[in-house]
Amino acid sequence: MSVNKVAYITGGSKGIGLGIAQILVKNNYRVAISGRQKDTVEKAAKSLGDSSVALALVSDVTKLEDEKNTVKKILEHFGQLDIVLANAGVGIFSPVDQMKDEDWHTMINTNLNGVFHTLKASVDALKKSEGYYITLASLAGTNFFAQGAGYNATKFGVVGFTQAAMLDLRKFNIKVSTIMPGSVATHFNGNTPSKEDAWKIQPEDIGKLVLDLLTMHPRTLPSKIEVRPTRPDLK
Repeated sequence: MSVNKVAYITGGSKGIGLGIAQILVKNNYRVAISGRQKDTVEKAAKSLGDSSVALALVSDVTKLEDEKNTVKKILEHFGQLDIVLANAGVGIFSPVDQMKDEDWHTMINTNLNGVFHTLKASVDALKKSEGYYITLASLAGTNFFAQGAGYNATKFGVVGFTQAAMLDLRKFNIKVSTIMPGSVATHFNGNTPSKEDAWKIQPEDIGKLVLDLLTMHPRTLPSKIEVRPTRPDLK
């Protein structure tokens, strides 16, 4: 099987991002993963393969220039960019009357500004490749809950941003989708994945979903995908 396309995944050193990268590499995609910690992202990239397959990059998605430099390095290294997955995200939960100003802005800057910066930096390359841009939102982008005002605001925003971007970019033959997972077995919000997380969606499940999107006939676009654990009652 020959694919050889190049995918860029933000927040790719662990969790959902790394799970997606693992599935793509197994299916002959080349991947670039980014994160804010050099050691962590380099270790993750090494687990995926050598430099012909996986590229480690340090980038803070809250900074547009970081993302521009990252895309430049991907193009220099691989010569193309076909798929971009805006996955980096953070969640800080508290009642709105107790929410810290810095926590609000941390979520806005990472979850919302980040997906814009990643697209802004990569859109010209995606126009050239007629590629695919995917955001990782959340069921929190359609279901609000107590202590989630900041997180809900960003994920509702990601869903709206992605759907509008889909309408703007399809004339360039760029496909755009947002994936909205429920509970996933990751390190998110201080969790340490264990056997107690067996009921949750696993990172590789999201990877398989991404692969399904990438291999779907180009005439069909699942633009917004909700995915949730089958049996949350087993937790």
